[in-house]
Amino acid sequence: MKSGNFPPQILPPGSPSGRVPSAPPGTIFVLGPEGGYAVPPRRYTLLFGRDREDVHVAVGVDDPTVSRRHGVFTCTGVGGEWWLANTGSLPIELPDGALMLTGHKRIIASGYTPLVINSSKQRSHLVEVRVVDQDDRHPRATSSAKTVDPETVYELSPQERLVLTALARRYLEGHDTFPLPLTWEETARLANASPYAAKSWTYKSVANTVEDVRERLHRRGVRGLLRDEVGEPVGSVLSVNLIRELLKTATLNTQDLELLAERD
Repeated sequence: MKSGNFPPQILPPGSPSGRVPSAPPGTIFVLGPEGGYAVPPRRYTLLFGRDREDVHVAVGVDDPTVSRRHGVFTCTGVGGEWWLANTGSLPIELPDGALMLTGHKRIIASGYTPLVINSSKQRSHLVEVRVVDQDDRHPRATSSAKTVDPETVYELSPQERLVLTALARRYLEGHDTFPLPLTWEETARLANASPYAAKSWTYKSVANTVEDVRERLHRRGVRGLLRDEVGEPVGSVLSVNLIRELLKTATLNTQDLELLAERD
């Protein structure tokens, strides 16, 4: 489909975010709680924010901490990329946890990107964005449809799964509001206590196993898993980013805690 055959158009409330109508590659769909807007790749400025009379996509209309014009998507022309700029007071949170502050700009990648505005009134406002790819064939989800597995589930060996489950135990148990990974020593002790341990673990072998998984996921395009990507001081950031990726893709889940049952 050519861009000329797909004019900018309003999306009614309740439009599905998991599937978009047939549209040319590069078309952006932006959806809020009151509906949304779709624009093909062309020179255009698309606004979202609290003032429904002055934006294309209304969000947080009853929350005064959301700015009247909180963000803007711009495209430079046919075949161009869509840029997001935060023009509001509150940060815009991205799927990887990064925060776009006032004045920050970034390119929106093809595919689905949820944006969250976390209000100081302890409310969260969601703006769903999809930029059509060359091959956008996402299945339409319905309430009665069979649940499908996540598109990305990383393969782990049994011993990698054991070590990573131990490392991420606090996240999987869900007791802590702000969990942190276990130390290498704690991870080794926990893995060694498991009846599924096929070897004797040390802090060094645990660290090497985790590093192998990080490098493997990095080669698959996951960011924030290498030291030169996060800067100093590194601390536990690399392990936190790895655990978040494994949990987000359901590669690790609460059932894996069964691996940590201690030997009788």
